[in-house]
Amino acid sequence: MKFLFNFLCFLVLSTTVQAQEYKVYGTLTDQEGMQVPGATVIHTQSNNGTQTDANGYYELMVPSGKQTLSFNFSAQKPVIKTIEVQSNTELNVQIAEEDVMLDEVLVSAIRVTADAPVTFSNLTAEEIQPRNLGQDIPVLMNYLPSVVTTSDAGAGVGYTGIRVRGSDATRVNVTINGIPYNDAESQGTFWVNMPDFASSTQSLQLQRGVGTSTNGAGAFGASLNLLTDALSQDPYAEISGSIGSFNTRKANIKFSSGVLSDHFEISGRLSRIKSDGYIDRASSDLESYFLQGAYKDENTLIKALVFGGHEITYQSWNGVEDWQIEEYGRTFNSAGAIYDDEGNIVDYYDNEVDDYKQDHFQLHWNQRLNDEWSTNIAIHYTRGRGFFEQYRQDDPFADYGLEPITIGDETVDTTDLVRRRWLSNHFYGTTFSAKYNNDKLEFIGGGAWNKYEGDHFGEIIWARYASNSEIRDRYYNDNSTKTDFNTYGKLTYWATDKLSLYADMQYRHVSYQANGNETGLVDDNFNFFNPKAGVTYHLNEVQNLYFSYARASREPNRNDYEAGDPEPETLNDFELGWRYASPTVKINANTYYMRYKNQLVLTGELNDVGAPLRENVGDSYRLGLEVDATFFFTDKFLLKPNFALSTNKNLDFYTQTDGNLNNLGTTNISYSPDFVAGNTFTYLPFKNLQLSFLSKFVSEQYLGNTDADNSKLDSYFVNDFNMQYTIEPQGFVKSIVLSGLVNNIFDAKYISNGYYYTYDIENDDGSISTLDGTGYYPQAGINFLVGATVSF
Repeated sequence: MKFLFNFLCFLVLSTTVQAQEYKVYGTLTDQEGMQVPGATVIHTQSNNGTQTDANGYYELMVPSGKQTLSFNFSAQKPVIKTIEVQSNTELNVQIAEEDVMLDEVLVSAIRVTADAPVTFSNLTAEEIQPRNLGQDIPVLMNYLPSVVTTSDAGAGVGYTGIRVRGSDATRVNVTINGIPYNDAESQGTFWVNMPDFASSTQSLQLQRGVGTSTNGAGAFGASLNLLTDALSQDPYAEISGSIGSFNTRKANIKFSSGVLSDHFEISGRLSRIKSDGYIDRASSDLESYFLQGAYKDENTLIKALVFGGHEITYQSWNGVEDWQIEEYGRTFNSAGAIYDDEGNIVDYYDNEVDDYKQDHFQLHWNQRLNDEWSTNIAIHYTRGRGFFEQYRQDDPFADYGLEPITIGDETVDTTDLVRRRWLSNHFYGTTFSAKYNNDKLEFIGGGAWNKYEGDHFGEIIWARYASNSEIRDRYYNDNSTKTDFNTYGKLTYWATDKLSLYADMQYRHVSYQANGNETGLVDDNFNFFNPKAGVTYHLNEVQNLYFSYARASREPNRNDYEAGDPEPETLNDFELGWRYASPTVKINANTYYMRYKNQLVLTGELNDVGAPLRENVGDSYRLGLEVDATFFFTDKFLLKPNFALSTNKNLDFYTQTDGNLNNLGTTNISYSPDFVAGNTFTYLPFKNLQLSFLSKFVSEQYLGNTDADNSKLDSYFVNDFNMQYTIEPQGFVKSIVLSGLVNNIFDAKYISNGYYYTYDIENDDGSISTLDGTGYYPQAGINFLVGATVSF
């Protein structure tokens, strides 16, 4: 902390007197008067910039005098405006038809604007950049409304998770440029497979609730869409590096050729992240790449993308139980432990790791046919392969199909061994959409066809007693196939200048077959019809009201089939909201009621590879209020608070306890805190320096569905401090951006995630007693990251 204080003092003392600056602000709208979110606004003299928010609003500090602003939204050329600035100045810009951005066609079929009756939040690259020092995308999203994040390794690098409105990552539909990213079988999202992907993300939109129809599995808590880097008009190169606590370090290089011959651009990124982790041995060794080639003319944009990553992480999914915290400390990690005959830990296996590679290929063709019609078609392919390796002690031969052996007079039927459990999969398909737009009507029709082919197999790579095994034997060898087809139509109709009506219909067909113990025995087909409808009413120029209804249906995942005979689930989501947006104040408030049938809720238990288990619970609901706001206090202060109040209940919940099936009535849904709040306070003391204080509170929550005292996770309140300072030398180097992040600045000892399990024992009288246990994932105390980005 002393170093950070001295560094800040140095920056203040070394800054010379600046010219008088004023705020230029306004709204960017299209030719129909609709706000344009996510556009880049650049002050050309200083190269400082910002992005328009969800309401098309921007503001930028510039010196007095004649100034030039560039409004860039991936069109053929940016819109340039020159103004005389002598005081705070409003500059509203309306783009012409020929300026309509083609890049937005990538996501326009599944994203929404502030006129839609959908609850959402946007996050831009500029907002992410000050904290983008190596931590994963879920951690960077931590301060959005109703979001709770966690990290297995305790410091935001490696395996990270996100929950929205209490729904875990398997319930959050994720797309990248409209292409599904959730694993087709587990329905999870594994950001560790694409480290540093935030550095290639132009913007993201988180729709809470069912949201609009999208590709891939249905959204049961939220949908998240990422849009990768837009074309850069000018060439650039960037070198970034950061270091921090737990031996964390990150390095990347980015480049763009700029637009060549008015049509072509090539851009890319290479990244490397390493960390020892807060938890013992929870190390991460991560590599990733991103390469994009693009062609554009006035009406066409073609993008070819190749990106992926390779992760090697030491396993830390076991968590730590109360007695282990007392005996070994809160950073204890039982993964890889080797025990003696008395049960004491004598060593740890050095390669208890998850080792996985994933490569993505995308080809997009966006075409504007005329003033009213535009189309997008994409093909994609994802290749994944890897394993996790485990040291196992005294495992039965029978678990691996091995025969007992005789050594002397002793029969041996168990052995110590090292095993690898493999995944090798292919995911490919196409997405497509067409958009029609006129003064009164917007229609989007589209869909997707995707297929997943996965192999699951296990190998013993070393055994103390090998029995009758042979090299490269597979002790299980399963496969699965899943196809997913959907088609949808969305219609927005402006009935009057103030009233717009929204309708959205989706049909989805899913076919899933699997053949073994590691995948479940599955031969299921599903047909889902998901209607949505809503209305938006504009009270005046700065505020509107909206109401919507949306239905979502969803198939079980692989782990559900392994655990039993699951049913598909259904959600009916009702949203009522109010939006207010003026140049100095923005407020979004909404209530929601999400009613589920056969919801697959987390039980709190984990399977043998650390994946959470779920079960159907019949009827359940989530009822909540969400509020987020932005307040601009003068030109130097920005406040962005948000909070979410909710009640999340299972109705007539049944569970097996003490050998009996008991009806517990109404209980709390697991992993669903009643109150989540966040806040960002930003201070701009002078040009090029930004200081932010970020806070997050999460109330207590249950790790199971029985309201057992032992399953309760305590509330926590965490605060971070973030700093960014930009140096603009004259010459070859365009800018040097220095960033610093102190996480958990008050050193709170908190736990953001855990698990809860029950087990039965037989008493002396033959009766059954049910006991329970709880495990936790402690998060790091005070820790820091500092970095620099040099742009050429």
